Amino acid sequence: MKALFLTAIGKTEVREIEKPIVRAKEVLVRIGMVGFCGGDLNGFKGLFELQEYPNILGHEVGGTIEEIGSDVPTHITTGMNVTLYPYLNCGTCISCRKGRRNACQDNKTMGVRRPGAMTRYISIPWENLYSSEKLSLRELALVEPLTVGFHAAARGRVSKQDRVAVIGCGIVGMGAIASAVNRGAEVIAIDIDDAKMEIAKKIGAAHTINSSKVDLHEALNKITHGDGPDVIIEAVGNAHTYRSAVDEVAYTGRVVCIGYAKSPVEFNTGIFVRKEIEILGSRNCTDEFPEVIKYLEGGKFPVSDVISKVVSIDAAGKALADWAENPKGITKIMVDFDQ
Repeated sequence: MKALFLTAIGKTEVREIEKPIVRAKEVLVRIGMVGFCGGDLNGFKGLFELQEYPNILGHEVGGTIEEIGSDVPTHITTGMNVTLYPYLNCGTCISCRKGRRNACQDNKTMGVRRPGAMTRYISIPWENLYSSEKLSLRELALVEPLTVGFHAAARGRVSKQDRVAVIGCGIVGMGAIASAVNRGAEVIAIDIDDAKMEIAKKIGAAHTINSSKVDLHEALNKITHGDGPDVIIEAVGNAHTYRSAVDEVAYTGRVVCIGYAKSPVEFNTGIFVRKEIEILGSRNCTDEFPEVIKYLEGGKFPVSDVISKVVSIDAAGKALADWAENPKGITKIMVDFDQ
């Protein structure tokens, strides 16, 4: 069966691999849809410090259970449409001992530090599966990236009393917008791509700011009556947006950082003290899968608008290269294994 490998920086290859054998506590999932994530893009560009080469890409999955191991509970049945929790934690580091497996010191995400799901079949422990009778395979493939944004909103303790600014309207940023709206907050979407901000409005953002066209500080001051946002979620990952988040957040506010900055970031640390702000890292997700599935089942998310392109496995490598060359207008690329 075919699998898409990221073989080196800037290089992919479709290779033939063996169909996996199902162990006692595993299920065989027939992959239907897999999304490319920003981590795949940065791994391709050599900008993701955790990426290992060569590796099969893919951890945003929509698939169907085809075979069940002998020790799998009876409520797991063939024909169920599922997505999966793609992170593997060690269980012994301090993060795991505190119950925060998402921040495991030796986390191994599929497609990053272990083989991913960009192939026709994978075998996976049944405990890592989440099912839905309502969602399509492409909707299920959106669950994982949205959980990362939902987790960031949870880290920021977003509530209906908050004005929340999300910097970056990629799929993870849209997850943060969706979660903040779902929590009753007034949301400000910030990006340099007007098309993405139109999608953010459909999700429920009350305001949008194109920071390439207007002064961000002035625009935020106008919306917040000079206070600044109570919470800013940084979902881009560059030095400028990191500094903007700290500069623009309200006194006693909270900054949540999702993006991996590609270079060191310099701050005036006096701002931290004067404002008495909280700066919070946000990695992967914890228990947000059921929450996101329920949210998507409610039909509140503009699924068709965020899927920019659907390609076959044979065209997937070129699609990733094209995305690296020209990211404008791309929110989510999916690989359809039935094409």
